[in-house]
Amino acid sequence: MSDTAGGVLLAGRIVLSLFLYFSAFGHVSRDAQMRGYAQSAGFPAPILAGIPAGLWLLATAVSLSFGIWTDLGGLMLAAWVIPTAVWFHAFWKVEDPMQRQTQMQLFFRNLTLLGVGISLFAIFAGVGHAVPFTVTDPLFSF
Repeated sequence: MSDTAGGVLLAGRIVLSLFLYFSAFGHVSRDAQMRGYAQSAGFPAPILAGIPAGLWLLATAVSLSFGIWTDLGGLMLAAWVIPTAVWFHAFWKVEDPMQRQTQMQLFFRNLTLLGVGISLFAIFAGVGHAVPFTVTDPLFSF
């Protein structure tokens, strides 16, 4: 991969990571609110919704932005958005049209992030050793 292409990929990783850093801060700083919302949504382990979720998002953001096992960071992103979409943005369970629309948008945002995570995993596991501007080689390889 050329340095130019690697630079474009780095810019994309950083922009994505800004969202993750912001989300991580929100989960850690509003731990009680996150746990309460998770409990009201029927999440089986609401204690995970605050600080532990924030730390997961922070680790994902660091992995992606700094290029530390970036393939694993992609998998971490994908693993994060699946339960988030299903448990917290289940628009099909919402009757109010406005709330349903909001939850549908959030669900599809998470579906988009799932695609991003899977794509990053494939890029870095497939050619990660040739991608410039990373701290480590990929953890996985194929």
